Amino acid sequence: MITSTKTVLLAAALAAGGLMAGPAHAATAAAASSSPESVCGSGFGRVGDGSRPVKTASGKVWGHVYLLYNRTTGYNCVATIKTSYAGRATYTSVTLQTQTRRVRDEPARTATKKDAGQFKYYAGPIKLYAKNLCVKYWGVVKSPSGETATGGRGSWGNCG
Repeated sequence: MITSTKTVLLAAALAAGGLMAGPAHAATAAAASSSPESVCGSGFGRVGDGSRPVKTASGKVWGHVYLLYNRTTGYNCVATIKTSYAGRATYTSVTLQTQTRRVRDEPARTATKKDAGQFKYYAGPIKLYAKNLCVKYWGVVKSPSGETATGGRGSWGNCG
């Protein structure tokens, strides 16, 4: 009976990843669970063009920046999720900008929020109220050597 108990415990530990989950396995599992919906939380869904690649100058994709919207609250949410260097803390950022309504003859104003730092899997979530407002969003991922990948939408859009 002791042998079968040990076997069951060993099998349970292996199934849970306790003995086999090295850094690469843990990084893959954590990155896979970092969907934009899980990062932004309940009620947020991707907008029609809400996934943009974060690319190097040579075209390598190192992640994606996502734009989501919550119809109930009127908030937008953005996150940059790494596909390269996932599990390794490198500079990663995400920025969301909303364009406010014009007041008389004044130019439109903007509100900007940014999350940046040495992150292993993603930057964000950043949330701003944007019901009936236009938004811009972008993300950055840097390699350990400092090479940069960028992506997002630099023009106003999703104005609803």
